[in-house]
Amino acid sequence: MNIDRIEFIAWMERILERLDLLKEHIDESKRSRNSIDGEELLDNQDLLQMLKISNRSLQRYRSIGKLPYYTISGKLYYKL
Repeated sequence: MNIDRIEFIAWMERILERLDLLKEHIDESKRSRNSIDGEELLDNQDLLQMLKISNRSLQRYRSIGKLPYYTISGKLYYKL
């Protein structure tokens, strides 16, 4: 299968447009991160991956007061 130069350029332009859209989406999600007093907040999933513990261990740490947390709109967050 052979494609000509014009078709190749058109495909490359489409790919670049999609990459630009992805970059904008990533930048937007970085800006929308939750924070309190200028400190970044992590959700359950982020903290589980960072500490490499189970969901139950995280729940236990909250219950015994070892790990302070915040509830925002029904979702749990932890200061970094």
